[in-house]
Amino acid sequence: MPAERTWLFDLDNTLHNASPHIFPQINRSMREYIERHLGVDEHEATRIRQTYWDRYGATLTGLMRHHGTDPRHFLWETHQFDDLPRMVVFERGLKAMLARLPGRKIIFSNAPRHYTDAILRLADIRHEFAAVYSIEQLRFKPKPAVSGFLRILQREKLEAKNCIMVEDSLANLVTARKLGMKTVWVSAGLRRSVHVDVRLKNVTHLPQYLGRL
Repeated sequence: MPAERTWLFDLDNTLHNASPHIFPQINRSMREYIERHLGVDEHEATRIRQTYWDRYGATLTGLMRHHGTDPRHFLWETHQFDDLPRMVVFERGLKAMLARLPGRKIIFSNAPRHYTDAILRLADIRHEFAAVYSIEQLRFKPKPAVSGFLRILQREKLEAKNCIMVEDSLANLVTARKLGMKTVWVSAGLRRSVHVDVRLKNVTHLPQYLGRL
Protein backbone atom coordinates (compact mmCIF):
# COMPACT_ATOMS: atom_id res chain seq x y z
CA MET A 1 0.00 0.00 0.00
CA PRO A 2 1.55 3.36 -1.02
CA ALA A 3 2.20 5.91 1.70
CA GLU A 4 -0.31 8.73 2.05
CA ARG A 5 0.87 11.98 0.54
CA THR A 6 1.22 14.97 2.79
CA TRP A 7 0.78 18.54 1.60
CA LEU A 8 2.87 21.27 3.24
CA PHE A 9 1.20 24.61 2.57
CA ASP A 10 2.75 28.01 2.99
CA LEU A 11 0.29 30.70 4.10
CA ASP A 12 0.93 34.23 2.79
CA ASN A 13 0.61 34.61 -0.99
CA THR A 14 -0.13 30.91 -1.24
CA LEU A 15 -3.47 30.37 0.50
CA HIS A 16 -4.37 34.07 0.40
CA ASN A 17 -3.10 37.21 -1.30
CA ALA A 18 -1.15 39.27 1.25
CA SER A 19 0.35 41.68 -1.26
CA PRO A 20 -2.39 44.33 -1.59
CA HIS A 21 -3.00 45.17 2.08
CA ILE A 22 -1.23 42.94 4.59
CA PHE A 23 2.38 42.94 3.38
CA PRO A 24 2.58 46.73 3.01
CA GLN A 25 1.47 47.13 6.63
CA ILE A 26 3.86 44.42 7.89
CA ASN A 27 6.75 46.01 6.02
CA ARG A 28 5.91 49.41 7.49
CA SER A 29 5.57 47.93 10.99
CA MET A 30 8.93 46.20 10.68
CA ARG A 31 10.62 49.38 9.50
CA GLU A 32 9.12 51.35 12.39
CA TYR A 33 10.16 48.62 14.85
CA ILE A 34 13.74 48.83 13.60
CA GLU A 35 13.66 52.63 13.85
CA ARG A 36 12.49 52.47 17.49
CA HIS A 37 14.67 49.65 18.73
CA LEU A 38 17.88 50.34 16.81
CA GLY A 39 17.62 54.12 16.97
CA VAL A 40 17.99 54.71 13.22
CA ASP A 41 16.12 56.86 10.72
CA GLU A 42 13.59 55.64 8.17
CA HIS A 43 16.10 55.27 5.34
CA GLU A 44 18.53 53.20 7.41
CA ALA A 45 15.74 51.05 8.85
CA THR A 46 14.52 50.26 5.33
CA ARG A 47 18.05 49.33 4.27
CA ILE A 48 18.54 47.06 7.29
CA ARG A 49 15.20 45.32 6.77
CA GLN A 50 15.88 44.66 3.09
CA THR A 51 19.47 43.57 3.69
CA TYR A 52 18.42 40.94 6.21
CA TRP A 53 15.56 39.79 4.00
CA ASP A 54 17.92 39.32 1.06
CA ARG A 55 20.62 37.62 3.12
CA TYR A 56 18.57 35.35 5.37
CA GLY A 57 15.11 35.13 3.80
CA ALA A 58 13.62 36.83 6.88
CA THR A 59 14.22 40.19 8.56
CA LEU A 60 13.84 38.55 11.98
CA THR A 61 16.83 36.24 11.46
CA GLY A 62 19.16 39.18 10.89
CA LEU A 63 17.76 41.11 13.85
CA MET A 64 18.21 38.13 16.17
CA ARG A 65 21.69 37.34 14.89
CA HIS A 66 23.11 40.86 14.85
CA HIS A 67 21.06 42.80 17.41
CA GLY A 68 19.75 40.26 19.93
CA THR A 69 16.13 41.09 19.11
CA ASP A 70 13.47 39.20 21.11
CA PRO A 71 11.63 37.28 18.36
CA ARG A 72 8.30 37.01 20.19
CA HIS A 73 8.19 40.74 20.89
CA PHE A 74 9.14 41.56 17.30
CA LEU A 75 6.53 39.26 15.77
CA TRP A 76 3.75 40.45 18.06
CA GLU A 77 4.51 44.12 17.44
CA THR A 78 4.79 43.76 13.66
CA HIS A 79 1.69 41.61 13.10
CA GLN A 80 -1.04 43.82 14.55
CA PHE A 81 -3.91 44.89 12.29
CA ASP A 82 -6.78 47.27 12.91
CA ASP A 83 -9.16 45.43 10.57
CA LEU A 84 -7.67 42.16 9.35
CA PRO A 85 -10.98 40.77 7.95
CA ARG A 86 -11.14 43.62 5.44
CA MET A 87 -7.48 43.23 4.48
CA VAL A 88 -7.44 39.51 3.65
CA VAL A 89 -7.93 38.51 0.00
CA PHE A 90 -9.03 34.89 -0.55
CA GLU A 91 -9.67 33.09 -3.81
CA ARG A 92 -13.19 31.86 -4.29
CA GLY A 93 -13.24 28.07 -4.03
CA LEU A 94 -10.27 27.78 -1.65
CA LYS A 95 -12.16 25.91 1.05
CA ALA A 96 -13.76 23.51 -1.44
CA MET A 97 -10.40 22.83 -3.10
CA LEU A 98 -8.75 21.91 0.20
CA ALA A 99 -11.69 19.68 1.15
CA ARG A 100 -11.34 17.55 -1.98
CA LEU A 101 -7.53 17.42 -2.03
CA PRO A 102 -6.49 13.87 -1.05
CA GLY A 103 -3.96 13.37 1.73
CA ARG A 104 -2.92 15.07 4.97
CA LYS A 105 -2.47 18.83 4.92
CA ILE A 106 -0.12 20.83 7.15
CA ILE A 107 0.53 24.57 7.41
CA PHE A 108 4.24 25.44 7.22
CA SER A 109 4.61 29.21 7.59
CA ASN A 110 7.24 31.75 8.60
CA ALA A 111 4.46 33.88 10.08
CA PRO A 112 3.72 34.03 13.85
CA ARG A 113 1.08 31.79 15.36
CA HIS A 114 -1.45 34.45 16.38
CA TYR A 115 -1.53 35.81 12.83
CA THR A 116 -1.58 32.36 11.19
CA ASP A 117 -4.51 31.28 13.37
CA ALA A 118 -6.38 34.48 12.53
CA ILE A 119 -6.01 33.96 8.78
CA LEU A 120 -7.10 30.31 8.96
CA ARG A 121 -10.10 31.28 11.07
CA LEU A 122 -11.15 34.05 8.68
CA ALA A 123 -10.93 31.64 5.74
CA ASP A 124 -12.76 28.96 7.75
CA ILE A 125 -10.17 26.36 6.75
CA ARG A 126 -8.41 25.49 10.03
CA HIS A 127 -10.24 22.15 10.19
CA GLU A 128 -8.68 21.12 6.88
CA PHE A 129 -5.18 20.97 8.40
CA ALA A 130 -3.83 18.17 10.58
CA ALA A 131 -1.18 20.47 12.07
CA VAL A 132 0.02 24.06 11.98
CA TYR A 133 3.71 24.99 12.11
CA SER A 134 4.37 28.69 12.52
CA ILE A 135 7.71 30.38 13.17
CA GLU A 136 7.52 29.61 16.90
CA GLN A 137 7.29 25.86 16.23
CA LEU A 138 10.30 26.22 13.91
CA ARG A 139 12.33 27.62 16.82
CA PHE A 140 12.48 30.97 14.98
CA LYS A 141 14.54 29.45 12.15
CA PRO A 142 12.42 30.32 9.11
CA LYS A 143 12.35 28.87 5.64
CA PRO A 144 14.42 28.48 3.51
CA ALA A 145 16.65 27.10 6.30
CA VAL A 146 16.53 23.32 6.23
CA SER A 147 16.09 22.96 10.02
CA GLY A 148 12.37 23.79 9.94
CA PHE A 149 11.73 21.23 7.21
CA LEU A 150 13.60 18.55 9.15
CA ARG A 151 11.73 19.41 12.33
CA ILE A 152 8.35 18.90 10.67
CA LEU A 153 9.43 15.66 9.02
CA GLN A 154 10.63 14.34 12.37
CA ARG A 155 7.70 15.47 14.49
CA GLU A 156 5.07 14.32 11.98
CA LYS A 157 6.97 11.08 11.15
CA LEU A 158 7.04 11.90 7.45
CA GLU A 159 9.34 10.95 4.61
CA ALA A 160 10.25 13.81 2.30
CA LYS A 161 9.51 11.72 -0.81
CA ASN A 162 5.84 11.51 0.26
CA CYS A 163 5.50 15.30 0.79
CA ILE A 164 4.44 18.07 -1.59
CA MET A 165 5.45 21.63 -0.74
CA VAL A 166 3.11 24.38 -1.98
CA GLU A 167 4.75 27.80 -1.87
CA ASP A 168 5.05 31.21 -3.49
CA SER A 169 8.77 31.45 -2.61
CA LEU A 170 11.14 29.73 -5.01
CA ALA A 171 13.97 29.78 -2.45
CA ASN A 172 11.82 27.73 -0.07
CA LEU A 173 10.96 25.26 -2.82
CA VAL A 174 14.66 24.79 -3.57
CA THR A 175 15.16 23.48 -0.02
CA ALA A 176 12.10 21.25 -0.29
CA ARG A 177 13.26 19.79 -3.59
CA LYS A 178 16.77 19.10 -2.28
CA LEU A 179 15.18 17.06 0.52
CA GLY A 180 13.27 15.01 -2.03
CA MET A 181 9.84 16.63 -1.85
CA LYS A 182 7.60 17.37 -4.82
CA THR A 183 7.13 21.11 -5.31
CA VAL A 184 4.31 23.41 -6.39
CA TRP A 185 5.11 27.05 -7.11
CA VAL A 186 2.22 29.49 -6.76
CA SER A 187 3.36 32.29 -9.05
CA ALA A 188 1.85 34.49 -11.72
CA GLY A 189 5.27 35.04 -13.31
CA LEU A 190 6.67 33.30 -16.37
CA ARG A 191 9.95 32.14 -14.84
CA ARG A 192 10.62 28.42 -14.77
CA SER A 193 12.85 26.41 -12.45
CA VAL A 194 14.27 22.90 -12.35
CA HIS A 195 13.27 22.85 -8.67
CA VAL A 196 9.55 23.10 -9.49
CA ASP A 197 7.28 20.23 -10.53
CA VAL A 198 4.15 22.31 -11.06
CA ARG A 199 3.67 26.09 -11.38
CA LEU A 200 0.22 27.57 -10.76
CA LYS A 201 -1.12 31.09 -10.95
CA ASN A 202 -3.85 30.20 -8.47
CA VAL A 203 -3.69 27.59 -5.71
CA THR A 204 -7.32 26.59 -6.32
CA HIS A 205 -6.18 24.97 -9.59
CA LEU A 206 -4.09 22.43 -7.64
CA PRO A 207 -6.41 19.39 -8.03
CA GLN A 208 -6.04 19.61 -11.81
CA TYR A 209 -2.36 18.67 -11.48
CA LEU A 210 -2.56 15.68 -9.15
CA GLY A 211 -1.39 13.39 -11.94
CA ARG A 212 1.92 15.24 -12.14
CA LEU A 213 2.49 15.02 -8.38
